[in-house]
Amino acid sequence: MKLIAGLGNIGNKYTFTRHNAGFMLADSIALNNNLNFRENSRLKSFMTNFRDGQNDVLIIKPTTFMNLSGEAVRAVMDYYKIPVEDILIVYDDLAMPLGKIRFRNNGSDGGHNGIKSIIQHLGTQDFARLKIGIGPQPNLPSEVFVLQNFSQEELTLLKSTLVIAKQGIMCYFNEGIATAQNKFN
Repeated sequence: MKLIAGLGNIGNKYTFTRHNAGFMLADSIALNNNLNFRENSRLKSFMTNFRDGQNDVLIIKPTTFMNLSGEAVRAVMDYYKIPVEDILIVYDDLAMPLGKIRFRNNGSDGGHNGIKSIIQHLGTQDFARLKIGIGPQPNLPSEVFVLQNFSQEELTLLKSTLVIAKQGIMCYFNEGIATAQNKFN
Protein backbone atom coordinates (compact mmCIF):
# COMPACT_ATOMS: atom_id res chain seq x y z
CA MET A 1 0.00 0.00 0.00
CA LYS A 2 1.16 3.52 -0.86
CA LEU A 3 0.35 6.52 1.33
CA ILE A 4 -0.18 10.08 0.17
CA ALA A 5 -0.40 12.50 3.09
CA GLY A 6 -1.62 15.92 2.03
CA LEU A 7 -0.84 18.49 4.71
CA GLY A 8 -3.06 21.37 5.74
CA ASN A 9 -5.36 22.72 8.42
CA ILE A 10 -8.93 21.55 8.95
CA GLY A 11 -11.82 23.97 9.01
CA ASN A 12 -13.62 26.15 6.49
CA LYS A 13 -11.56 29.24 7.28
CA TYR A 14 -8.42 27.46 6.06
CA THR A 15 -9.85 25.80 2.94
CA PHE A 16 -8.26 28.13 0.37
CA THR A 17 -5.19 29.25 2.31
CA ARG A 18 -1.69 28.74 0.98
CA HIS A 19 -0.87 26.33 3.82
CA ASN A 20 -3.60 23.99 2.54
CA ALA A 21 -1.98 23.22 -0.83
CA GLY A 22 -1.43 19.62 0.31
CA PHE A 23 -5.11 19.24 1.24
CA MET A 24 -6.10 20.76 -2.10
CA LEU A 25 -4.07 18.17 -3.99
CA ALA A 26 -5.56 15.34 -1.90
CA ASP A 27 -9.05 16.70 -2.60
CA SER A 28 -8.30 16.97 -6.31
CA ILE A 29 -7.14 13.33 -6.50
CA ALA A 30 -10.26 12.25 -4.62
CA LEU A 31 -12.53 14.27 -6.91
CA ASN A 32 -10.94 12.82 -10.06
CA ASN A 33 -11.48 9.28 -8.74
CA ASN A 34 -15.01 9.82 -7.33
CA LEU A 35 -13.77 9.22 -3.79
CA ASN A 36 -15.10 10.55 -0.52
CA PHE A 37 -13.03 11.18 2.58
CA ARG A 38 -14.23 9.72 5.85
CA GLU A 39 -12.94 10.73 9.25
CA ASN A 40 -11.05 8.21 11.34
CA SER A 41 -10.61 9.89 14.71
CA ARG A 42 -8.39 7.11 16.05
CA LEU A 43 -5.95 7.66 13.17
CA LYS A 44 -6.37 11.45 13.36
CA SER A 45 -7.16 11.75 9.66
CA PHE A 46 -9.71 12.09 6.94
CA MET A 47 -9.03 9.09 4.71
CA THR A 48 -9.92 7.57 1.37
CA ASN A 49 -8.32 4.98 -0.88
CA PHE A 50 -8.26 3.71 -4.45
CA ARG A 51 -6.42 1.31 -6.72
CA ASP A 52 -4.17 2.77 -9.40
CA GLY A 53 -2.89 -0.02 -11.63
CA GLN A 54 -0.68 -2.12 -9.40
CA ASN A 55 -0.89 0.18 -6.37
CA ASP A 56 -3.38 0.41 -3.54
CA VAL A 57 -3.21 4.08 -2.59
CA LEU A 58 -4.37 5.51 0.74
CA ILE A 59 -4.82 9.29 0.88
CA ILE A 60 -4.98 11.10 4.21
CA LYS A 61 -5.58 14.64 5.37
CA PRO A 62 -4.47 14.89 9.02
CA THR A 63 -7.02 16.39 11.42
CA THR A 64 -4.26 17.40 13.83
CA PHE A 65 -3.62 20.79 12.23
CA MET A 66 -0.37 21.40 10.40
CA ASN A 67 2.05 21.59 13.31
CA LEU A 68 1.13 18.10 14.58
CA SER A 69 0.88 16.33 11.22
CA GLY A 70 3.44 13.73 12.30
CA GLU A 71 0.99 12.25 14.82
CA ALA A 72 -1.46 11.32 12.07
CA VAL A 73 1.15 10.10 9.59
CA ARG A 74 2.75 7.86 12.24
CA ALA A 75 -0.62 6.49 13.39
CA VAL A 76 -1.63 5.58 9.82
CA MET A 77 1.75 4.07 8.99
CA ASP A 78 1.68 1.92 12.13
CA TYR A 79 -1.92 0.78 11.68
CA TYR A 80 -1.52 -0.19 8.01
CA LYS A 81 2.14 -1.27 8.39
CA ILE A 82 3.23 1.07 5.61
CA PRO A 83 7.01 1.37 5.32
CA VAL A 84 8.49 4.85 5.11
CA GLU A 85 9.61 4.08 1.53
CA ASP A 86 5.95 3.94 0.48
CA ILE A 87 4.86 7.35 1.75
CA LEU A 88 4.69 10.66 -0.05
CA ILE A 89 4.13 13.86 1.92
CA VAL A 90 2.54 16.70 -0.08
CA TYR A 91 2.85 20.22 1.28
CA ASP A 92 3.27 23.91 0.53
CA ASP A 93 6.66 25.57 0.07
CA LEU A 94 6.85 29.34 0.28
CA ALA A 95 10.44 29.39 -1.03
CA MET A 96 9.19 28.12 -4.42
CA PRO A 97 7.10 30.23 -6.78
CA LEU A 98 3.45 29.43 -7.30
CA GLY A 99 3.09 27.11 -10.27
CA LYS A 100 6.19 25.04 -9.50
CA ILE A 101 6.41 21.59 -7.90
CA ARG A 102 9.42 19.65 -6.68
CA PHE A 103 9.88 16.03 -5.67
CA ARG A 104 12.54 15.28 -3.06
CA ASN A 105 13.49 11.96 -1.53
CA ASN A 106 14.71 13.42 1.78
CA GLY A 107 15.85 16.61 3.46
CA SER A 108 15.45 18.89 6.42
CA ASP A 109 12.20 20.52 7.49
CA GLY A 110 13.20 23.80 5.81
CA GLY A 111 11.33 25.70 8.52
CA HIS A 112 8.03 23.94 7.74
CA ASN A 113 6.39 22.91 11.01
CA GLY A 114 4.34 20.10 9.46
CA ILE A 115 7.50 18.49 8.08
CA LYS A 116 9.28 19.10 11.39
CA SER A 117 6.52 17.15 13.15
CA ILE A 118 6.73 14.29 10.64
CA ILE A 119 10.53 14.06 11.00
CA GLN A 120 10.10 13.97 14.79
CA HIS A 121 7.44 11.22 14.72
CA LEU A 122 9.11 9.07 12.03
CA GLY A 123 12.59 9.50 13.46
CA THR A 124 14.04 10.16 10.00
CA GLN A 125 14.33 12.80 7.30
CA ASP A 126 14.41 10.09 4.64
CA PHE A 127 10.91 10.17 3.22
CA ALA A 128 9.62 11.33 -0.15
CA ARG A 129 7.97 14.71 -0.49
CA LEU A 130 6.19 16.70 -3.12
CA LYS A 131 6.48 20.42 -2.53
CA ILE A 132 3.95 22.77 -4.08
CA GLY A 133 5.21 26.32 -4.55
CA ILE A 134 3.11 29.05 -2.95
CA GLY A 135 5.59 31.97 -3.19
CA PRO A 136 7.01 34.42 -3.60
CA GLN A 137 6.52 35.59 -0.05
CA PRO A 138 5.90 39.32 0.25
CA ASN A 139 7.27 41.37 3.11
CA LEU A 140 5.10 39.56 5.67
CA PRO A 141 5.94 37.08 8.41
CA SER A 142 5.67 33.55 6.99
CA GLU A 143 3.06 32.53 9.58
CA VAL A 144 0.81 35.34 8.30
CA PHE A 145 1.47 34.73 4.60
CA VAL A 146 0.76 30.98 4.65
CA LEU A 147 -2.63 31.53 6.29
CA GLN A 148 -3.81 34.00 3.65
CA ASN A 149 -6.26 32.87 0.98
CA PHE A 150 -5.10 32.49 -2.59
CA SER A 151 -6.46 35.15 -4.95
CA GLN A 152 -8.73 34.01 -7.81
CA GLU A 153 -5.85 34.43 -10.26
CA GLU A 154 -3.55 32.38 -8.01
CA LEU A 155 -6.19 29.65 -7.63
CA THR A 156 -6.43 29.36 -11.42
CA LEU A 157 -2.66 28.83 -11.64
CA LEU A 158 -2.76 26.43 -8.68
CA LYS A 159 -5.45 24.29 -10.35
CA SER A 160 -3.27 23.72 -13.40
CA THR A 161 -0.31 23.01 -11.11
CA LEU A 162 -2.34 20.38 -9.26
CA VAL A 163 -3.09 18.60 -12.56
CA ILE A 164 0.65 18.33 -13.21
CA ALA A 165 1.29 17.29 -9.60
CA LYS A 166 -1.22 14.42 -9.90
CA GLN A 167 0.58 13.19 -13.02
CA GLY A 168 3.84 13.45 -11.11
CA ILE A 169 2.51 11.38 -8.22
CA MET A 170 1.46 8.55 -10.51
CA CYS A 171 4.88 8.70 -12.16
CA TYR A 172 6.50 8.57 -8.73
CA PHE A 173 4.52 5.50 -7.66
CA ASN A 174 5.05 3.66 -10.96
CA GLU A 175 8.56 4.72 -11.99
CA GLY A 176 10.25 5.99 -8.82
CA ILE A 177 11.43 9.28 -7.38
CA ALA A 178 14.36 9.81 -9.79
CA THR A 179 12.09 9.63 -12.83
CA ALA A 180 9.49 11.87 -11.19
CA GLN A 181 12.21 14.40 -10.37
CA ASN A 182 13.54 14.37 -13.92
CA LYS A 183 10.11 14.78 -15.49
CA PHE A 184 8.38 17.15 -13.07
CA ASN A 185 10.90 19.22 -11.06
